[in-house]
Amino acid sequence: MVTLPYRTLIQQKRWATNGLNAVLAENFERLSMDEQVIVRRLLDHVQVVDEIFRHNLEGRPHGQSAPRSAELPSLEALAAAARATADWYADYADALEPAEVDEAISFAFSNGEPARMTRGEMLLHVATHAAGHRGQVALLLQKNGITPFPDRITDFLMAGDGAAQRQVAA
Repeated sequence: MVTLPYRTLIQQKRWATNGLNAVLAENFERLSMDEQVIVRRLLDHVQVVDEIFRHNLEGRPHGQSAPRSAELPSLEALAAAARATADWYADYADALEPAEVDEAISFAFSNGEPARMTRGEMLLHVATHAAGHRGQVALLLQKNGITPFPDRITDFLMAGDGAAQRQVAA
């Protein structure tokens, strides 16, 4: 199935994001104030980029002039927004038809630079972009003696969500 890799990556992204947010909810106060701000900035950046690409996939202008919010949201607001956005992406990837994967869409980056990517490339971008920033947050957690959420694709595939995803594809 052409869309399975995209669906799997987006499902894994949702699972990993929710897992990271659960670890943060329980341990955020263990980070220094400076590290708390860094974590919130990283999560906000991921959220804004996810929303930009959601708009791109929907064929709507995103209205962003930077890949971050003007005012830094709270950890709780970021987690709630991430859950909603992750659910949207999961629904989108599940409904994506094979013929749509390679459909190219023109859009503008937040700096106004024009771009063109396929729907599949956009899904790959949001999945890999978030993974990189989750890794940065995980490093800060580890530095403070906090075990990060095990968010590798292999972890996901071995967990119930990954197994369920493989069953849906069969």
